[in-house]
Amino acid sequence: DKIIISGNMASHGIAIMSAREDLGFSPPIQSDVAPLAILSDAVLRGVRCVHAMRDPTRGGVAATLNEWVSPDTDIAVYEEALPMRPDVSAACNILGMDPLFIANEGIMLLSVPASQAETALAALRSTELGKNAAVIGEVRQGQGNVYAVTAYHTTRKILMPRGELLPRIC
Repeated sequence: DKIIISGNMASHGIAIMSAREDLGFSPPIQSDVAPLAILSDAVLRGVRCVHAMRDPTRGGVAATLNEWVSPDTDIAVYEEALPMRPDVSAACNILGMDPLFIANEGIMLLSVPASQAETALAALRSTELGKNAAVIGEVRQGQGNVYAVTAYHTTRKILMPRGELLPRIC
């Protein structure tokens, strides 16, 4: 399978954190909050097989992928493929935060057969909300690990988030 994200990640969590902590980013970082029905409808009308589909809210992309991985598979995520707005990327760098663990409210993750990935991307990109959709990883034979492949072609394990997450606001 290929792992697809429907758009830019981490915008919602960084926007909420910035507002709560009065971080003073200028211009203010905007949340990506949006209804996902249009995206899911576009995919389900165009793709013959979707193995998983979910919004990566609390715990972000990292939590969702850790929930999806099975004991006989691994999920590899390509860091260079992760779509993020420049302001959100800069905020994550300044704050020392990994965007994979940041809450999202306007994107979804999908796991589709590799043969259906281009069709799924085209369906997502046919909508305004899905214009930044990207393949960010793949499912492989393995031992139940989620890991990131870095720009230097090294890997780092992505664990299920622990500790205090961004508190619920809804």
